[in-house]
Amino acid sequence: MTEQFPLNTTEQHERSAYNLATLVYLIQTISLVTALPFFIAVIVNYAKRGDVHGTIAESHFRWQIRTFWFSILWLIIGWSTVWILGLGFVVWGISWIWVVYRVIRGWVVLADRRPAY
Repeated sequence: MTEQFPLNTTEQHERSAYNLATLVYLIQTISLVTALPFFIAVIVNYAKRGDVHGTIAESHFRWQIRTFWFSILWLIIGWSTVWILGLGFVVWGISWIWVVYRVIRGWVVLADRRPAY
């Protein structure tokens, strides 16, 4: 039988940050079906940004925040071009695929305990 040793504070901090980044990726995944959780995810990112400083999750938070803001940019571009022969629908479709890629790639890299960049 192996003994369980308590984690030191650095390991606890890293694990907590990892769990937060995982939670945000989960919320972003849910947001692929409905948009409201995407806003919740970015609020968590901004509210907990200081808690992940100095951990691998810090780069993931930056990745997640950028995913949110660029998706908003593409949403606006799509909205403003939807009247041009439906171009906006194409922009939205490509944007959705890009968000799917970002969420999957980020989550896989996080699971490997590597920084997002």
